[in-house]
Amino acid sequence: MKKIILSLLMLCTAYFVAAQSIEKIITAKQVKRIEKVLSADDMEGRRTFTPGIQKASSFIEGEFKKIGLQTFNGAEDFRQPFFMVQSTNLSARVTLDGKAIADSLVVAFSFQPTVSMSERSDITLVKISAGDKFGQKFYQYYQSKKNLLVLVDTSFKNRLRTVRKMSNISATPRENSVVFVVGPTDVNAFLIDLTNAIEKKPINNVVGVLPGKTKPEELVIFSAHYDHLGIGSPPEGEAHDNKDSIYNGANDDAAGTTAVIMLAKYYKKINNNERTLIFAAFAGEELGGYGSQYFSEQLLPEKVMAMFNLEMIGTESKWGANSAYITGFDKTNMGEILQRNLKGSAFTFYPDPYPEQQLFYRSDNATLAKLGVPAHTISTSKMDAEPNYHKASDEITKLDLRNMTAVIGSVAISATTIISGQDTPSRVDTGSLK
Repeated sequence: MKKIILSLLMLCTAYFVAAQSIEKIITAKQVKRIEKVLSADDMEGRRTFTPGIQKASSFIEGEFKKIGLQTFNGAEDFRQPFFMVQSTNLSARVTLDGKAIADSLVVAFSFQPTVSMSERSDITLVKISAGDKFGQKFYQYYQSKKNLLVLVDTSFKNRLRTVRKMSNISATPRENSVVFVVGPTDVNAFLIDLTNAIEKKPINNVVGVLPGKTKPEELVIFSAHYDHLGIGSPPEGEAHDNKDSIYNGANDDAAGTTAVIMLAKYYKKINNNERTLIFAAFAGEELGGYGSQYFSEQLLPEKVMAMFNLEMIGTESKWGANSAYITGFDKTNMGEILQRNLKGSAFTFYPDPYPEQQLFYRSDNATLAKLGVPAHTISTSKMDAEPNYHKASDEITKLDLRNMTAVIGSVAISATTIISGQDTPSRVDTGSLK
């Protein structure tokens, strides 16, 4: 009994000391300073491959350097560079049963400089018929590894016009071609000739490390994506503020990136992490999660004990202040550990209230989670009613910075027993993800 009481006293004392440290280190003033820089107009919306995101990268690198983090795997600096390939369709000549199809009715995806196919080629004919779920069918065919000619019903003409705006980008370019054609419901003979401009583009994550004291080979990751939508037109179907064309992404996800920087500063200051901590800011999330995918390939999954991915934490959750939710709560016991470490505080973590939106699979935690890592996203975003999501109005003035500061501090406290090595979350059952 004495041992139990002593342990509880030590835990309470540790919590009290940590809470005091957090109030001095993770402050609303510092949160505002970082958030203000990342979501400023001169970052131009931080779109991948633009000067704006390079400016954001330099800022994050500077913060990591000031904090005193080490580089990842002995790199020269905090940048984790890699390349992506972008294909731009220059021409797509399609003839179906002897009739030339107008360019406006054709959308082609291919990473080959030139393509020439006919019904005698290794190509499969498929359809998106009236009444089908267009999005589901489109992505099924778009992600195929086969050559496809997709006949699209005329009822989806406007949807395909939206698809035409997609960037055809990949870190691992495929060898097949997928061609969507609006109009005919059947065809016997066809000719397809494509010409594409292929460009190799640099991209980089920003990664810093705080080595563990007694368990350096065991890793705990804190991450967020620092890219956003840039300047220009909004996604199809979303409102556009004609007075503002910069998509600042204050909540999505300058807020999460701010959290990663503040957590790095906090853990460096208290200097008691037994496990190695990795702080990662990913590029390419808005294009398809390419930054986190590349980052994940540089790690052995079995060495990663936990991943805290911070995504849109700048507004109050559906439960109000001092609360956030954890995606994939039922996939591991990590959420239970975090809740236990916050017992006695004013803050509460809840399971994801939007399971139908599959958020566990839609953010930068997904790649490692699919490999069994207890990798979860922490968010406050009301995904059924977030008024500024992917809009030019997602600016710092719309954020609750005091509540955001409380979220960051609570993440720091909740992770205490994981970074100390006292708790190790259970692994994701990868069989259940198939």
